[in-house]
Amino acid sequence: MVKKIFSTIITVVFVITGLIITDYYLPFITEAMGYDVNNPNGVFGIATGSLITGVISIFFFTWIGIKVSPSISDLILEFSDNCAKMLAKIPTGDIFVIIMGLVVGLVLGNLLGGPFSYLPIFGSYIPIILSLVLALVGAKVALRKKDDIIEFFMRMPGLRKSKRDMSEKVYQESHGLLRDRMYSDNKLLDTSVIIDGRIKDILVAGFLDGRLIIPNFVLLELQKLADSSDNMKRAKGRRGLDLVQELQKKYLDKVVVVEDDFTDIADVDAKLLRMAKNVNAMLITNDFNLNKIAGIQGVKVLNINELANAIKPVVMSGEEMNVYLVKEGKEHGQGIAYLDDGTMIVVEGGNQFVGKSVSVVVTSVLQTMAGRMIFAKVK
Repeated sequence: MVKKIFSTIITVVFVITGLIITDYYLPFITEAMGYDVNNPNGVFGIATGSLITGVISIFFFTWIGIKVSPSISDLILEFSDNCAKMLAKIPTGDIFVIIMGLVVGLVLGNLLGGPFSYLPIFGSYIPIILSLVLALVGAKVALRKKDDIIEFFMRMPGLRKSKRDMSEKVYQESHGLLRDRMYSDNKLLDTSVIIDGRIKDILVAGFLDGRLIIPNFVLLELQKLADSSDNMKRAKGRRGLDLVQELQKKYLDKVVVVEDDFTDIADVDAKLLRMAKNVNAMLITNDFNLNKIAGIQGVKVLNINELANAIKPVVMSGEEMNVYLVKEGKEHGQGIAYLDDGTMIVVEGGNQFVGKSVSVVVTSVLQTMAGRMIFAKVK
């Protein structure tokens, strides 16, 4: 629908442009053809030459407009989509101060360039050059002084608030891309879920909608892990950073890294909870304690471990299955086996079958916070 509207507008522009061009060259055309363009004898007082050339112009430029308008519409829509994607990544606060800097630069450019416009030859170009240069300088200066500019406006009467309220308001205003709906489907990723890596498979499967928000302080925590002297922590940190980079490349519009931080809070988990409440987002985590605290504070949580437990195959008491016993259990006579999804099976009397496959009968299933355990006996 939008493409059709653009195509119609472009066709009309071509027709109007064609009429203007025809009207401009009409005296030369009619003179070459021997007609008097000012001759009032014609249809409704319009000279015959003017009428004929006007009708021809309308048909000709309408035909051109119909031919080229779809291609031009595609280019315009593609350009607008690219601009929208680029601007969506820029915080609203940055856009605001950039526009302010551009306006100030353009005003100064016109004021300073006005006296030079009377100079011969190059005078008329000087205000344009000054406006462009000062607008660019103004935008860059405003962006670098963003915090000072926002703080200045916050000090104005009626806008003065506490430091905490001010930091939250600045965050909300600079992240309009996170609050562009009455209800939010944005989801915050914490460090544990990024290191875990299963979030990528869930995303590929299409079970996550909305944007995935990765705060900068989470990336800093991953970086600290990657720089750790402990081999295990270093491997986890590097795996997490690699996953973020992979998600950003594959899901450019879905994965967003936000730069702002809460300087009055030191703990990363507390920062995540504050951000989740500020932007009305869900928190995706594997951290058991963070999950509980978030529930207490009213933050919605998506726990991947709970999801994994929920989608495990249902096993009923009395069901028979064939399992491979990998080791002895803690209690005497027990053997341990695992399902493909990692669920542990404790087999009574299975210690003598370690290293072999054996048929067992399920006696009970125990659901714990850590996962599901199946108890069985040798058939």
